[in-house]
Amino acid sequence: MTQIALVDDHVLLRNGLASLVNSFSGYKVLFEANSGKHMIELLDPNNLPDVVLLDITMPDMNGYETALWLTTHYPQIKILALTMLNDERSIIRMFKNGAKGYLLKDSKPQELKAALDGIVSKGVYLNKLMCDNIMHTMKTSPEEDADIQKFTELTDQEKEFLGWACTDKSYHEIAELMGTSLRNVDATRDHLFQKLQTATRVGLALFAIKHDIARL
Repeated sequence: MTQIALVDDHVLLRNGLASLVNSFSGYKVLFEANSGKHMIELLDPNNLPDVVLLDITMPDMNGYETALWLTTHYPQIKILALTMLNDERSIIRMFKNGAKGYLLKDSKPQELKAALDGIVSKGVYLNKLMCDNIMHTMKTSPEEDADIQKFTELTDQEKEFLGWACTDKSYHEIAELMGTSLRNVDATRDHLFQKLQTATRVGLALFAIKHDIARL
């Protein structure tokens, strides 16, 4: 059973969300908190949640601060941002602070379930909203020239892998789609970690989105 913590200062919304999550097969709400500070008080090191559904705009300790705290102290806990903020700055900041997915509060229940499934099984959830916003921000970045240089140095195999890294496919599935071995895919991933100076699949996916090679 995958345990979920809900962190949101809107009580009615949080209670409704708890009922929805508990209705999903394989998921249960471990606890609810009204801020990041409250969440820290409720965390039990011997019974941690697997995923934190995290709002951004909250009193005491907002979602950015909470995500960074979780990533620092409990990196094994996966973070899914659930917010009304629909802008590229919020998305980028949450990912930089450790979020593995980003979802708007007006999303349909099936998309929330897909996001939870993606984060639990694949470690990341990227949807079109995130990709469009991230692409817009990154294409106007002052670091564009350096990234273009990195992109031109990629091999065709590396570009293909990066495209698949944006999907919910496992590394084993990506290997099958590329017609190669899992060992080769792992080697390509590790080489890209060094070449692109990132340490996560999210980082690889963001680079692919920026250069319009994502398989969405």
